[in-house]
Amino acid sequence: MLMELTTTFHALKEWAVAINALESGKTIMLLRKGGIHERNGHFQVAHKQILLYPTYEHQQAFMLKAEYANHVYPVTSGWHPEKVPISSWAEITDILPVSDESIVNTLLPFHIWNEHFISDRLKWKPRQPLYILLLRTYKLPQQEIPYHPKYGGCKSWIDLDQPIHLQGAKPVLSDFGYTQLVKTIRQIVGDKLYAPSF
Repeated sequence: MLMELTTTFHALKEWAVAINALESGKTIMLLRKGGIHERNGHFQVAHKQILLYPTYEHQQAFMLKAEYANHVYPVTSGWHPEKVPISSWAEITDILPVSDESIVNTLLPFHIWNEHFISDRLKWKPRQPLYILLLRTYKLPQQEIPYHPKYGGCKSWIDLDQPIHLQGAKPVLSDFGYTQLVKTIRQIVGDKLYAPSF
């Protein structure tokens, strides 16, 4: 399932605690609502294969399950590391829109957030569904890139100044393990697949 991609500079910004969970195989799921990239008012994923870029400023412990909340340390507004660690890339294999709170609650065991986060996300832009992103994550030999101001701000997708080499990447989960998780999650959602145009 490993793609032929050898380098990329496209990155998805996500809480560092979520990236750690993806890299350690504790989850394959991110929850997003709007704001990723909306063209003509429709949700779209900008790139299917992305580097995972950790962010720290907006991590909120009270929106995480206890075992993950313990790993979040408050930082001052605007804080960022001078060098940003890039230690994984991922392929977004599935994008599933969900509006039914009961379905989202059934997915609770599969991600790192708590009921407060789910309720908050569903209430924000209530006419838009919550998008479940399933990611096949690959660990990279850790690299550090210099922080650039253009990487900051409330945007999900960024392009790095220099491409990152993906050689030596190893899948976090086996093909079988990942496929089984995806199958279980899609059965819960009801297989309402949103097919992005890559």
